[in-house]
Order: sequence, then structure tokens, then C-alpha cells
Amino acid sequence: MSWIQTYSGKLIYPLKLTDDQVDIVDIAHALANLCRFNGHCRKFYSVAEHCLRVCALLPDDLQLWGLLHDAAEAYTGDIIDPIKRRLELDKLPYFVYEDEIMVVIARRFGLVLPCPLVVNHVDKILLATETRDLMKRPSNPSESLPAPLVDKLCEILSSELAEQAFLKRFEELTS
Repeated sequence: MSWIQTYSGKLIYPLKLTDDQVDIVDIAHALANLCRFNGHCRKFYSVAEHCLRVCALLPDDLQLWGLLHDAAEAYTGDIIDPIKRRLELDKLPYFVYEDEIMVVIARRFGLVLPCPLVVNHVDKILLATETRDLMKRPSNPSESLPAPLVDKLCEILSSELAEQAFLKRFEELTS
């Protein structure tokens, strides 16, 4: 089977995604139901909420990028970074597929590629913050992260609230 059915009922072929198949409702719903850290955090924390937080830390002209920086995961799932890196080392082109999907999403929503470096930097700062606030401390972290945000992540949204907030922010940024 080379297709998936999205939340809105569309049958799409993720490896041949077209602009007209990309739907912000599908993206918001899928990301709101994907848990960060492959579910290994202390409580459910959605990719949608992570994207909202990245968005909020960016200048106005980059906020849509921040909101949509992980949008491809709505069609690929959230494969954790160590697996993505291994696939790349083994010459299995996971990043190629993810990048191809992101090209379609960017085109659909008028984003200019490549994703700005500051979005990736803010994403890493948020990763450090999320790791500090949502995970148990690793005994020997193998990768250094930038300093986390000074503020602690306060309230964590349910998947339903994260989906609603994601769609609301998208509407604000694109209207």
C-alpha cells in the first residue's frame, strides 16, 4: 500500500504528494496527535504544541515557518533523529522523502525554501527546553544542545487544544 488516508478523508500518496492534497486541517490534526520524543516524555506533548512554541519565539516574518517546520511529519510520522541519521548513514534517503514533502508544503503555503537557519536554531533551543522540562535527565548526554529557555514550559495542551491553537495561529498568520 503506497497511500494513506488523511484525517479529512483524502487518499494521498505521500511519496508523490501534490499541492492540492496538502490540507492544514490534516496537518494540525496529525501533529496534535503525534507525541514528541517518540512518547518517552513524562506526559503527552504534541508536535503541534512544539511547533506553536517555535512559532512564538520567532520574528513575525518567520512565524509561519516556525509553525510549519515539522509539517512533513503529518505525512511521514515523527521518526526520531537518531533513526533519521542512521538511515542517512546507511544511504537510505529518509531525509530526501521528508524534504520532498516539505517542498510541496512550502509551495502550498507560500514559504520560501530553504527553511531559515534561525528556525532550526530556535527548534534546537526548544528541544533543550523540552528535554529539561519533560524528560528525565540523561546520565550521559551524547549531544550538546544550546542553553534552554530560562522559562519553564508551563501548561501542556491536550491534543484537542493543541490542534485548535495550531489552526487558530495558522489563520492569524495567513489571513
